[in-house]
Amino acid sequence: MCLIVFAWRPDHCQPLVVAANRDEFYARPSLPLGHWEDAPWIIGGRDLQAGGTWMGITAHGRFAAVTNIRAPGQPVGLRSRGELPEQYLRAELSPADYLTELTARRHDYAGFNLLVGDHQSLWHLNSRSGEATQLGAGVYGLSNAGLDTPWPKLEKARAALAAGLDQPDTGRLLALLADPQQAAEHELPQTGVPLEWERRLSSIFIISPEYGTRASTALIRHADGTLDILERSFGPDGPLGDVRYRHPPRG
Repeated sequence: MCLIVFAWRPDHCQPLVVAANRDEFYARPSLPLGHWEDAPWIIGGRDLQAGGTWMGITAHGRFAAVTNIRAPGQPVGLRSRGELPEQYLRAELSPADYLTELTARRHDYAGFNLLVGDHQSLWHLNSRSGEATQLGAGVYGLSNAGLDTPWPKLEKARAALAAGLDQPDTGRLLALLADPQQAAEHELPQTGVPLEWERRLSSIFIISPEYGTRASTALIRHADGTLDILERSFGPDGPLGDVRYRHPPRG
């Protein structure tokens, strides 16, 4: 993922609300949201080039998502970051224990932010600091820097999420992810990429001929374990279709 805004409210009737955009080159093959054939308890998209996923959840409430850290010139990781959520979703370790184990080998991967959680807790690890942090109740955002780094698109998306938390709805979550407006030049972060790319990457929804938002995902987990997920996939010419998932199914 390249932008995730989420509300973590462990004592609320809807403890986890997530709106996330995955930005990637259109040529990189992937599968949309669904149950994995070799791990049917995992629900998520799947990268077909290196394996793994950018975000997934299980019917029992384990949740994981990853973003890369934008740092041109950083060494290529020995392993794909997409396996970080996958390993957690396949495992039975608690979020804290998984991140403790991962911290020692985090340098096998290019820079990343990782979210892992279950019904009881939600944790964040930034590979640069190596510090795993249990998150308190709140509204958060992750892009390609640290947690809540005040990039314009992150602040805009996080504010839109917060404004709709009284009655979160997957359709409205997708709507906030569809904003293509780029930030003003004086607001752009300086991450080491050319100015043209800083502009292009500054919008919540990214559009360009070769690279852009490939999937927008809205996820609501209810306190009773019910999951509501809506994902919309995109290609270079626009929307490719929606996938809706509800567990347990209505009726």
